[in-house]
Amino acid sequence: MSLLDKNTLRILFTILVAVSLPAFVWLARKPLLAFLFAMLFAYLLDPLITLLQKWTHSSRGIAIAAVYVALLAALLTVGLAVGPRAVEEGRHLSDRAPELYNRVASGSIALQVGKARGWSEATQARAQQFIVGHRDEVLSTISAQSSKVAEIAGNALWLVLVPILAIFFLKEKSSIARSIEGLLQNRRNRERLRQIMSELDEMLSHFVRAQLYLAAISGTVYVVVLTLMRVPYSLVLGILGGLMEFIPFLGPVVAGALILAVSFGFNYGHLLIVLLFLLLWRGLQDYVISPRILGGRVEVHPLAAIFGILAGGEIAGIAGIYFAVPVMAAARILWIHLRRKGDENAELDATGESSIER
Repeated sequence: MSLLDKNTLRILFTILVAVSLPAFVWLARKPLLAFLFAMLFAYLLDPLITLLQKWTHSSRGIAIAAVYVALLAALLTVGLAVGPRAVEEGRHLSDRAPELYNRVASGSIALQVGKARGWSEATQARAQQFIVGHRDEVLSTISAQSSKVAEIAGNALWLVLVPILAIFFLKEKSSIARSIEGLLQNRRNRERLRQIMSELDEMLSHFVRAQLYLAAISGTVYVVVLTLMRVPYSLVLGILGGLMEFIPFLGPVVAGALILAVSFGFNYGHLLIVLLFLLLWRGLQDYVISPRILGGRVEVHPLAAIFGILAGGEIAGIAGIYFAVPVMAAARILWIHLRRKGDENAELDATGESSIER
């Protein structure tokens, strides 16, 4: 009798795959993330390309090229319209960032803000002592966030590949789906797989477009309101606030904290009004606008979404935070189909047993 029979080899192979797959995902995380973002970018453009194909009766390749040219022209137009001011504000803010850092480190920011707001000397002294007493925590937080920003900037080359890889997803989407379906021989299983991929396709497409709509709405509101309130660097802060909307849950929190920090650091006189606006807008965005845009196609309970986002952040950083909600929604779809398949098998077994009894 062989020491390694077929069942033993099958178990060992399964264990090897289970151990190797997470290791491979971790080692190849950068190219895998580039492919995932390229897939989401393709979902964003696919409706426009399909619509253009119907209108012009052209090939899909020509429609893809036309949409890319139009997107590039739109980006250049927006860049020429608001780019110079945004670049100037960003440059000025980055030049003053070391000064603000030193004021926080020394606690002198409490004296400057206190004098501008009419605080008593005792209140100014207590605020300065509080900031100096927690200086290490504040500076370590700032350094950690700066290192994350530097890491994202260092991986910018992978982001350049996203629109290039998206071309292949857009052009070969149907053939990829057929290839996946061809892996199964059973007709019923192929039908089930086709239905699962259709639901995943609809969910991901809707999620990506909803994130774009929410980011555009949020960025526009931030820029308009902060500019009307004459908050320092309103354009840069508004653009950053809109971009942060792509990161669920934590993105808006970071954007609000950044707006408050800049307003406080540069002695803006209506800090409470800014805080009230941020709270009201967050409530309106989370409980009125977002549910209407997302609809019922990404059915993830808010508590489950928060847990998934926090867990995703611990596992994969910003990418884990972003992909947490669609991954949980995809897991929900797969679970529903697996449970449905189990119910169908149970019904077939029950039918078979009853026929045997007869």
